[in-house]
Amino acid sequence: MNSLRKFLLSLEFAFAGLAAVCAQGTLSDGSKWHWNKGTIEIETPQRPAGQQSALNLATPKLKVVRVGFVGLGMRGVPAVERWTHIPGVQIVALCDYNKASAEKCQEYLKKASMPEAAIYSGDTGYVDLCKRPDIDIVYIATDWLHHVPVAKCAMENGKHAAIEVPSAMDMKDIWDLINLSERTRKHCMLLENCIYDWYEMNTLNMAQHGVFGEIMHVSGAYRHCLSPFWDIYWKKDANDKLGWRLDYNMKHRGDVYATHGLGPVAQLLNIHRGDRMKTLVAMDTKSYTGKQLVKERTGKDVDFRNGDFTTTLIRTENGKMIDINHDVMNPQPYSRMYQLVGSKGFANKYPNEGYALTSADLKAYGITPSRDNLSNHDYLPEADVKALEAKFYHPILKKYGELAKEVGGHGGMDFVEDSRLVYCLQNGLPLDIDVYDLAEWCCLAELGALSMDNNSAPVAVPDFTRGHWNELKGYSHAYASPEDEAAAEKAAKEFTAGMKAGGEKFLKKYWKTETQKNKKAAKKAK
Repeated sequence: MNSLRKFLLSLEFAFAGLAAVCAQGTLSDGSKWHWNKGTIEIETPQRPAGQQSALNLATPKLKVVRVGFVGLGMRGVPAVERWTHIPGVQIVALCDYNKASAEKCQEYLKKASMPEAAIYSGDTGYVDLCKRPDIDIVYIATDWLHHVPVAKCAMENGKHAAIEVPSAMDMKDIWDLINLSERTRKHCMLLENCIYDWYEMNTLNMAQHGVFGEIMHVSGAYRHCLSPFWDIYWKKDANDKLGWRLDYNMKHRGDVYATHGLGPVAQLLNIHRGDRMKTLVAMDTKSYTGKQLVKERTGKDVDFRNGDFTTTLIRTENGKMIDINHDVMNPQPYSRMYQLVGSKGFANKYPNEGYALTSADLKAYGITPSRDNLSNHDYLPEADVKALEAKFYHPILKKYGELAKEVGGHGGMDFVEDSRLVYCLQNGLPLDIDVYDLAEWCCLAELGALSMDNNSAPVAVPDFTRGHWNELKGYSHAYASPEDEAAAEKAAKEFTAGMKAGGEKFLKKYWKTETQKNKKAAKKAK
């Protein structure tokens, strides 16, 4: 009997070991994953020899930011127009698959009295653009699948890359961008505009001053019915009945557009600046609306991989919790959620915008409450909200807010984003969003799919900083000294005025002079 028991036990262990081996797999980047006590763990690739962290990366000041735009569709065209309003910017080149789309953007330059830009088009037009020696940054607003190829080409050719969201769709692309940014010492910024919305910026300022106490739980989302847009998205030819975005949702699972919801709340929790995302669990509904959309356009029943509604729960190293939703299929009021729960207060943007604090909390920050019995069980009255927002009106909004409302772009937040990017480049400062933010905010796509495909199992989130997540203590925006900021602004305005008045002749003389100055400075430095 003892021999039989031993035999059966040996079989049990053998099958358990076999199951463990079979349950392993690989991700898009070739990284292996395995089970560890019920959690899926992914190998983190080692940092290549000689490569350094890009945390808090600052690059040499650019008196003038020379930009090339790639992808001139729904997001690229407004971006070109916005950049004509920023002093110290030269729009050097415009690129789109369709040449006519690029040429049409010349109208914005003409209207702004700026010289024409060089035009590039076709499958590989961006390659020639990236090779130009007179471009500092490439602004990428293509379809999702072309984000990474263009960004890699930009950095490989010595350019900074600014990429529309979501910047990378899988782990291979994420690690490629991290490694390139670290190796080339070039910025790789995710263009997440929602962190620059007024409510989000002011709330972040309040949080950083301790108004809400210890923040324990945050929520974000992208709930936006795209039914008016499905037929507008770029199609590669007459046989393409879906357009690139619907096609992507059909073929891929997970939260494929997490950054609008995750970005602002990640800043509240100081992700990779004292805390990090540790574990996620994701699940989705079945696809109903998605399948119907494809059937309407193709007449075919398909296996629509992404669920109509996606939820991802994330636990951080410091025991905080993040809740992220995605639904672009079903009818509903627009919502990015944006909610925080703290030990002293509460903030919420959708569907009811407001704050919950006590009278004592307001008094602690020098605000006279409308009454002495205000409770954090209810939203603050309008008068108290206005007083709170006035007290913590974000310095970046003080600088760019009014002009941003005039220029536009999702209520002005796009222009604030663009202006901050140029400001940081002109002053040689770390950007507001770095390549590790890009990685963390985009990883919910493939890691969420991995969780969903394994019965919503927990997935350990890699430390994309590879050991540096706790070096910085708290998220912060970088600012130049008042003297340096004034000097940069003066130089930027002088350049723009000269360019608009003198055109190409001015540009040739200006860059010839700058080249001579740089050569003299380099010679002196030796």
